[in-house]
Amino acid sequence: MASVFLSPSTQEYNPYVDGGNEEYYMNLVADEMEPYLKSRGIAFARNDPSKTVGNSVTLSNAAKYDLHLAIHSNASPEASAGRNRGVQVYYYDGSPEGREAAEIIADNYRKIYPEPELVKVIPTRELYELNKTVAPAVLIETAFHDNRDDAKWIRNNIGEIAENLAGSVADYLLGPA
Repeated sequence: MASVFLSPSTQEYNPYVDGGNEEYYMNLVADEMEPYLKSRGIAFARNDPSKTVGNSVTLSNAAKYDLHLAIHSNASPEASAGRNRGVQVYYYDGSPEGREAAEIIADNYRKIYPEPELVKVIPTRELYELNKTVAPAVLIETAFHDNRDDAKWIRNNIGEIAENLAGSVADYLLGPA
């Protein structure tokens, strides 16, 4: 059975511009992904939002998952706070499987994000959750939580984001429906 480790943000200290925080909203996305994954026959496990990213990686590495999906929202550097929009889909540079998963996620996400040209796939070796995870790993920054339009879009589209991400996971693990 295909499997994914869901790793929604554990960063309650990252506030949304109009209230709430990254941990809260990204865990809502993961919560809503679960029935979609179950309906496709995809096994999943999750991190503990009260723990750290290190704990998330340890839990993911403790079993053999086919994909590790970190779900986050983004914030701009202080000098440009609130002015950036868009989606960044990161994968570990050097992982063909991670790249494939990231491209599927980005392609599908462009169908729901209001500015599809701002959905970017980015290789990196800098993100701990990507370079320390055994399974192919992707980290999506679903939009900018310090931008009013993006933060509102996330809050108003939790279910659509969840369905889209679960569909992308299924496309990667099982092939297109």
